[in-house]
Amino acid sequence: MKARIFPMKTDSLAARILRRWAPPLLLLILFLGFVVHINQVDKVELIARTGQTFEKGVVTEILQDNLQPDGSRVGEQRVKVRMTTGVREGQEIETTSSSGYLFGAGCTEGMKVIVMQSVAGDTTISSVYSQDRGMVIVIFAALYLVVLCLVGGKQGVKGALGLIFTFLCILYVYLPLVYKGWSPFWVSVLVCVITTAVTLYLIGGPTKKTLIATGGTVAGVIIAGISASLFSLASGITGWNVSDIESLLTLSNTSGVQVGGLLFSGLLISSLGAVMDVAMSICSAIGELYAHDPSLSRRALFRAGMHVGRDMMGTDSNTLILAFAGGSISMLVLNYAYDLPLLQVLNSNNIGIAVMQGLSGSFGIVLAVPVTVLLAVLLYPHGKQPETSKEA
Repeated sequence: MKARIFPMKTDSLAARILRRWAPPLLLLILFLGFVVHINQVDKVELIARTGQTFEKGVVTEILQDNLQPDGSRVGEQRVKVRMTTGVREGQEIETTSSSGYLFGAGCTEGMKVIVMQSVAGDTTISSVYSQDRGMVIVIFAALYLVVLCLVGGKQGVKGALGLIFTFLCILYVYLPLVYKGWSPFWVSVLVCVITTAVTLYLIGGPTKKTLIATGGTVAGVIIAGISASLFSLASGITGWNVSDIESLLTLSNTSGVQVGGLLFSGLLISSLGAVMDVAMSICSAIGELYAHDPSLSRRALFRAGMHVGRDMMGTDSNTLILAFAGGSISMLVLNYAYDLPLLQVLNSNNIGIAVMQGLSGSFGIVLAVPVTVLLAVLLYPHGKQPETSKEA
């Protein structure tokens, strides 16, 4: 008798696992095929780099320093570097390191550096590009993921997987599609939909809460994009007013990239995290309320959800606006130091873009609240009697 029951339980478990993971795995396989296809890109060479490589090395000796008595650096250093990668691996070469803030490094013995070099036979033309900080970046990123998993437990692991997936989507979906000439705005919408669905599925599973949160997030992000577009029409600020437009124009002429839409697509991606946070928090709160009292009417559930959403609006809007303000802090300090007239500051392109990004993202957060609450009210059955009353 037991032998007959055990296989039935096994089959039931296998069926449940198949129902849970077969659809997402199938979608993942199709998505990977799509990613492989769109990454077959032939890039137009904008700068001739034939023979030029970036290699790792270690400074072994300072031949001529450029450190001044006041602590500043003028001119170049001449240093010896033992190469650890590339065709000169294991050899020591003499090279220079400039004193610029963007390129070069203040070399010291034992410092790991990145060397830009061109090799032709026995001749090597090289210079120190920067300090080698690649391992530091990897260690800090890994440390963050470890802390996230340790503190967050199972949910932290899922959040880490969602974060990695989002980052990979930007690299291998957004960038190649935009380079191929697709609309940056709609590509960013596609990326937001995919990353939101995957992240929230990992966190919440195949539930109504996940569906509602995904719908609220996508709606909020699109609202942010529409708000930015309206602001652009009213103010005359477009994606052509960005500071690096000269380089972007070259890219547009050679590769067909739709430069004008990059500003707005970046806005959608930057506001995604905050909008997702609001939508998921509201769904969790409404889900808990419904679980404790399924007999709540739709009106009562809507009011409760709006109360929760209103408490979150202020803090999350502040988070987004302060994030954009923090990114423009250097510009604000310069404006203050030069004592620029208020009318000049308010009407500069850089300030207008920062204001547009902060306010449009906040519009997305605020209006995502009623949209998410409305979706939850519509999808959760109302007026259902609690189990205790049925038993009574």
